[in-house]
Parts: sequence; structure tokens; C-alpha cells
Amino acid sequence: MEADIVSCAVAATAFLARALDLPVNDTVVLHNSNKLALRLLPCDVFARVAPVGQEVAALEVELAQRLGATASPVAALEPRVEPRAYEREGFVVTFWTYYEAVTPDRAAPTEYSDALHRLHAAMRDVEIAAPHFMERAAEAEQLITNPTATPALADSDRDLLLGTLHSARQQIDSRRAAVQLLHGEPHPGNLLNTQDGPLFIDFETCCRGPIEFDVAHVPDVVSAQYPDVDQVLLGECRRLVLAMVGAWRWDVRDEFPDGHQHGRRILTLLRDGPPWPTLDALAVE
Repeated sequence: MEADIVSCAVAATAFLARALDLPVNDTVVLHNSNKLALRLLPCDVFARVAPVGQEVAALEVELAQRLGATASPVAALEPRVEPRAYEREGFVVTFWTYYEAVTPDRAAPTEYSDALHRLHAAMRDVEIAAPHFMERAAEAEQLITNPTATPALADSDRDLLLGTLHSARQQIDSRRAAVQLLHGEPHPGNLLNTQDGPLFIDFETCCRGPIEFDVAHVPDVVSAQYPDVDQVLLGECRRLVLAMVGAWRWDVRDEFPDGHQHGRRILTLLRDGPPWPTLDALAVE
């Protein structure tokens, strides 16, 4: 978000928090991209903020409540306020428990894999409306086919992304894997290493699909620990994820830092593969 929008979002969040009897004298911006993550002090609450219409906060809150009731490895909602999405001045705000990071700040591969496996087991029993993961792939494809939405993308790169998306989707369909509710993006950036163990956050990308789609978002050393994975399907899901993320990096609305540089790195990885790399290989060298 731009600086002026961040200022308005912070003010709206602080107003809502105080109205809910949460004392706020200071706010710390923890993450700023298409959405905003804030730490509110001294109440020590984590707030997620997005412009109205650019979020699925109600779905995320409902899912957090259902999974929280099953002792799943998920971050908890803030218990001092009603669990729902709040709106003010064009922003939607949700309030969550703030967790202090522990050392090391990343979970060990075995713990990470175990947490994801337990999350999938719990999500298997949750009945909630969520899009199929192929709908997200189709949205990425629509971006690439629209030069107005992706004007900086060269024609050859556009062809590469479209061909990859189409081919990967066909290969995944051919595996006819079982489908269930998924996190959608359980990469290391959406996993907190806390005193309570690894906890997943940010369920706005929740979708339905094979577990390999989720496993495709984690590092190799983690996926190697996950039981009963279809390795062929995992590889195709990794390829699909790379192409999807590549499409988003060229979206004119994307606010990812150094997005085009990130997008060029993805194009290089797609040209170099297979074997298809994991998302942690996206770090710009």
C-alpha cells in the first residue's frame, strides 16, 4: 500500500481497536504489500487490514474458529473481541493473537511437515465453501491473456507463462487425485514458529485441491518429510505455482517489492526446469 493509504489504514484500525476497548498508543507495521499487517501496542494485538473488496476476511475468520476448535496448528483470533471482520473508512480489519517469535525463527523441517499434515487432517473434516485451486490458476491465465493488465510482459514471456499454466493444469487433471480443503499458500512466510509450536496464518487463499498443491509451496526439505505424496503430481503442482506467482508479479496492481525482478527470476526458473524448484528458490540472487 502507498504511504497515504497506510496512514489511513492505521488510523482506521486504531479507531476500531479503541472502540473495542483495546488500548492502542502505538502501531508497528509488520508487513506492507497488497494487505497490511500491524502490531497494536500496548494491547499487543495482531491486526490484518485490507481495502474493502480485496479480502475474504469473513471466510478466514470462520475457518480460524472452526480449526481452532480442533486444536489445529493455526494462529488464534484475539479473544478479547468478537470474532468477525470489522469495517471502517473503506478498510476491513480482523484482530488476532500476537505471537512472539522464538529462536530459531523458522520451524525445523520435521516440525513444519508434521504441522502441515495435522492441518490437512483437520481441514478434511471442515465443510466450508471455498474455490477450487484451478479457479486461481484460471485467474492467473486471464491476467496473462490481458495485455492491459500485464503491459510490461514481453510476448515471448507471455507465451511461456500461458503454455506452462495450460500444460501443468492438464497434467494435474490427468492424475485424478483426491481433493480436500487446503490452506492455499502454506509457505514459510505463512508459518509462525512460536512457543506453542509452528502455527499457520493467512487463510485468505483457502481453496480445494489435492494436498500436493499445498506441499508444492514448502521447501524441499519439508516436502521430503510429508507422508504419501504423489511425486509426479507434486512436481506439476510446483510448476503450476511458479507460473501462477509469475503471472501475479506482472499484474499492474501488484505491490510485491521488486515485483518485476521477482517475475524475471520465475521466468528463468521455468525455462531451466525440470526438476521444478520450490518457492524458496525464488530468492533473487
